[in-house]
Amino acid sequence: MAIQIEKRKPVSLTMEEPGLNNIIAGLGWDTALVNGHSVDLDLSLFMLGENGKLIADEYFVFYNNNTSPDGSVHYPGDSRGGEGDGDDEVIHIDLSKIDPRVEFLYFAVTIDQSEERGHHFGHVQNSYINIRNNADKSVLCQYMLKEEFTNEDSLMIASLSRNGGEWNVEALGQAFSGGLNTLIELYQ
Repeated sequence: MAIQIEKRKPVSLTMEEPGLNNIIAGLGWDTALVNGHSVDLDLSLFMLGENGKLIADEYFVFYNNNTSPDGSVHYPGDSRGGEGDGDDEVIHIDLSKIDPRVEFLYFAVTIDQSEERGHHFGHVQNSYINIRNNADKSVLCQYMLKEEFTNEDSLMIASLSRNGGEWNVEALGQAFSGGLNTLIELYQ
């Protein structure tokens, strides 16, 4: 059974699943049509050094840069509207290949064209991120976004952090306004 992760309560992925290397971070949400447009969430990943900044711009993985330079992270593509069951967007991660300078993986969720379309996280229902074992696709842990953000369009949803030889996962649920550019400014 999947562990429900909570804010400020890290869980060791590698203690829960010894030998774990290949994971999938999956984002899901219910479809919503607002102002004539589907609400489109995008998942992205910031690979940060111990100073909390990107180790290089290329270590920001998203729809315009789908693979990290070390080959450890791959974003296979964009789902436009949250249709169907299961994860709508995914990022594949090989923990064993992550550049040793990377201490933190921060998962971000943004709403595409939020300002132009008048979309915000108050329009998003049943949003979650889960971490799955790539070997058998089982869900190891999950964070259900329960907060209601009525003005924000970008969100740091969860993080993975190195802890010696282990990787810890933690829910963040921290929302911002200003879209993806606001998040990039925080971590560049």
